[in-house]
Amino acid sequence: MTTTVPLENATFIRPHAFYISGLHNMPHSKYYYMFLCFVYIVTILGNSFIMGTIYLARTLHTAKYIAVFNLALSDMCGSSALIPKYADLFLPENQYIPYEDCLASMFFVFLFMSLQSFTLLALCFDRVIAICFPLRYHTIVTKTTMTLIIGFLWLFAVFIITILVSLITRLSFCESTTVGSYFCDHGPVIKLSCNDNTPNYMMADTYIVLVLCIPLGLIAISYVCIGIALLKISHGADRKKAMKTCTSHLILVGMFYVPVFSIYMLTLTTTVQTNTRIFNSVLAQAMPPMLNPIIYTLKTEEVLQSIKVLYKRIKVNFAIEGHVKSIAKN
Repeated sequence: MTTTVPLENATFIRPHAFYISGLHNMPHSKYYYMFLCFVYIVTILGNSFIMGTIYLARTLHTAKYIAVFNLALSDMCGSSALIPKYADLFLPENQYIPYEDCLASMFFVFLFMSLQSFTLLALCFDRVIAICFPLRYHTIVTKTTMTLIIGFLWLFAVFIITILVSLITRLSFCESTTVGSYFCDHGPVIKLSCNDNTPNYMMADTYIVLVLCIPLGLIAISYVCIGIALLKISHGADRKKAMKTCTSHLILVGMFYVPVFSIYMLTLTTTVQTNTRIFNSVLAQAMPPMLNPIIYTLKTEEVLQSIKVLYKRIKVNFAIEGHVKSIAKN
């Protein structure tokens, strides 16, 4: 069933709903959906823990951890935009999604994926200044500077995704409304259109360049500069200490960009089976947000120390409360 929408002497045919195909004829696929629900719970708990730690620990009230907080928020919101809706569609086998809900889902999934990429770039900026210009670090990378950077990245991401999604409203869907993906993915949706979708493909290419290629390119250039700066450090212990501060960020960059670019390259160069593409895409979007807080907890000395301090503070507070209650009873 479709709706005809006239706009500026043109007629656009919009379906009432899209059918999300998901994994096709895959045995025991429900167990996979249940696994994703488990991943989502761990993601929410882990990122909430990191955000709570940054909020409560005064030692983490620095410019760097404004960006880390934003990454945790983006990870949590990105997973919330994707996995609950995914589970809602496939666990009860209700795979139809209204047209407006489809566009809203697409907007939020792509928005938070963009913010993850941009925040990794912001964290890279922090590392470049810290290692290449250590004496000027506290004057350049201030909390005000990082807040402005993060605010600009949010506005820029909203601007890009608004254009990306709003262009879909100018497409007509005359025949199939079956989306060959696990959510209202931009590419599979515009492929279904029966009128000129050239602007949509142009915007999709622009999105890939602005959100993925340019940030990754700038991160790569930054680490070349960091590598050159590290080679100039004469003492091996200082060099090792400086390198250690980049380890967690490099792992996060690898976990985010490698799966995304691998899927894009496979799609462009070979014919990938739909189930394989969907399986890999879901894991590429679901796993990094779950692993990011674990990596930051295990690999960052500042976070580990802050967690220990908070744990001792909570332990002392409980002991004092218990002592006060025992005195009150007596």
